[in-house]
Amino acid sequence: MTGRRFFWVVAALTLVLASAPPAQAQAPATPTSPAQLPARQANFAWDKALLRASFSYRDILTPLLMSKLSNGLPNVLAMRAYVFEAGAANPVALAVKTCVVSYDVWDEIYRIKLTGPEGSRDTAAVNVDGVLRLCTEARDLPIADRALMNAGAPHFLAVIVDVNPVSSDMLTQLQKWVQRPMGSTAIAPGNALFGAFVGLFVRNIGASDRTLQFRTQPFVP
Repeated sequence: MTGRRFFWVVAALTLVLASAPPAQAQAPATPTSPAQLPARQANFAWDKALLRASFSYRDILTPLLMSKLSNGLPNVLAMRAYVFEAGAANPVALAVKTCVVSYDVWDEIYRIKLTGPEGSRDTAAVNVDGVLRLCTEARDLPIADRALMNAGAPHFLAVIVDVNPVSSDMLTQLQKWVQRPMGSTAIAPGNALFGAFVGLFVRNIGASDRTLQFRTQPFVP
């Protein structure tokens, strides 16, 4: 191949490559098991036979959602933490925490109703930071009794958080669930909330204002 011909071949290839459409970035694959959810660090501790966990989900509230907290209407944050044994398809336990926030325009405070494994209580926050601390963090949250897990096998939490979930039936089920005695969080296929963990892998558009999903690092009972 002569030098002139080689020059025109290279020029033609360069033109073709330059005009080709850019490669499309691949969207993240939809998780098909709880172990494939994005990882997030948690702190685990044993209170005798009761597992407690601490973790944050502050990023569930976008700036827009934080602004909605002051609109005078109730806003609900519902967190579900399913306990999975590594490699298992079904959860063995479920811990729930819900938070209902209403802004009191007269007293200029956020009135909050917290419900979790240790019962329900009414409290208040003077600013959004206080709401975040109370409603988007799990602090020593009772999770499950050690007897529900296989000793020596790694387990983890698969967590789903919803802001203003549309399903009133799910909220009713969550309210019933937290009325159980602390540590009595075993879940089986017959329970209405058992199938709800499918929501960890399927994004139901319109099911809530926003959904956050993640898993924790493993722990061994």
